[in-house]
Amino acid sequence: MEAGVPLPLPEGLGGRASSPSAGVANPRRLSASEFSCHCCYDVLVEPTTLNCGHSFCRHCLALWWAASKKNECPECREKWEGFPRVNILLRDAIEKLFPDAIEQRKGDIRQNPEASESLLAFHKYGTEQAPAAPNTARINPRGGGFFSGVLTALTCVAVVLLGYHWSSRDSEDDLLVHKPVAKWKAEEVTHWLGQLGPWTSLYMERFLLERVNGRLLLTLTDEDLARAPYHVENGSHRKAIMVELERVKALGVKPPQNLWEYKAVHPGKSLFLLYALKSSPRLTMLYLYLFDYTDVFLPFIHTICPAEEEEFEDLIAKLLVSPQDLKEPAWKQWREFVAKFLFLPYQLVAEFAWDWLEVHYWTSRFIIVNAMLLSVLELFSFWRLWSRRELRTLPQRMWGHFWRVSTQGLLMALFWPVIPQFVCNCLFYWALYFNPVINIDLVVKEVRRLETQVL
Repeated sequence: MEAGVPLPLPEGLGGRASSPSAGVANPRRLSASEFSCHCCYDVLVEPTTLNCGHSFCRHCLALWWAASKKNECPECREKWEGFPRVNILLRDAIEKLFPDAIEQRKGDIRQNPEASESLLAFHKYGTEQAPAAPNTARINPRGGGFFSGVLTALTCVAVVLLGYHWSSRDSEDDLLVHKPVAKWKAEEVTHWLGQLGPWTSLYMERFLLERVNGRLLLTLTDEDLARAPYHVENGSHRKAIMVELERVKALGVKPPQNLWEYKAVHPGKSLFLLYALKSSPRLTMLYLYLFDYTDVFLPFIHTICPAEEEEFEDLIAKLLVSPQDLKEPAWKQWREFVAKFLFLPYQLVAEFAWDWLEVHYWTSRFIIVNAMLLSVLELFSFWRLWSRRELRTLPQRMWGHFWRVSTQGLLMALFWPVIPQFVCNCLFYWALYFNPVINIDLVVKEVRRLETQVL
């Protein structure tokens, strides 16, 4: 079909109006230009309608984009947003009205190597772009405003919780993990005792009445606890107190028993683990296994994959067990860990946070939600590789990811001594409280991208 030649329209669409008996009132006469490309002036093949309303053949738009490298309409030069997609309704109508012309033009396009190469490059560019705003609005016109409001509300909640956390807890410099036990006051000894578990409420008042300070605490024995005025008659309670007291004597300070105390003692390590587990959980757990097995990995695997015989009264009682006293994981524990490590690594993080709900009520919930969102994003990543038939590139991507993470870790280690503490705290709390809010938006975008591809 030659360019510029009027297209023969079927009866009822072009030259002849429908009869009144057909039930169509005031039919509109359609011209051939409504089915013609604004570039080649021929029948539209895979019609693509831009934001400005102009429609082009898919390969014509690809040739224009490849030649100009501009995201704008070839007719009016208005920039298009997102990535243009095929107008399905217009395509179906044209293929039904002009099947012979469409087949002839498709054959000509397949024989044109320049058009084929431009189409491949254009589609590859499209897969790398975020879903266009007009497309998302077409799927759910009010969705953007709704989710924007939800994210704003969640951000406000995170800010309020962060402010409450900063205002309610003690300064990191004032924590007992930095203060020698010999200088503890009676109130600080009572605070230390209360962190051992709810069962210590029976004895906290007695310690406070006796004004037991740090120096006196270091002299207490199992026999002293059993007699007046302390009256710790329960043998397991005395054992738990003495085990923790021995750890205090050995360290000279209070060992960290929650996230904030661990961050105060190990600021760099806590920031590294937070970001590394978020971006690369498998490599991080492998690193802990190879280089921090006793102090971190062993308690971690016993927490998320406990043995059947491991039964503790509460969380703090379990933490009283020294890492050096933990047994090697059984085969069943390793089997459960490896299965989750390979397929659901973020679930391991969520299970560990779940175990800390009694100590960190809101923070653990933020971590659990973030782990769920990261799992969904990882599934979407694998889905894109599978749908694009790029699974064979997975080893290469993994190798590139390994080098990128290693380089970032090395740079962090080099510049850590000169990074201000304020900046580190901002990065820490951003990843802890605000990253889940950002990931909600990313999941919504991925869902919309999937719906757009289906349509």
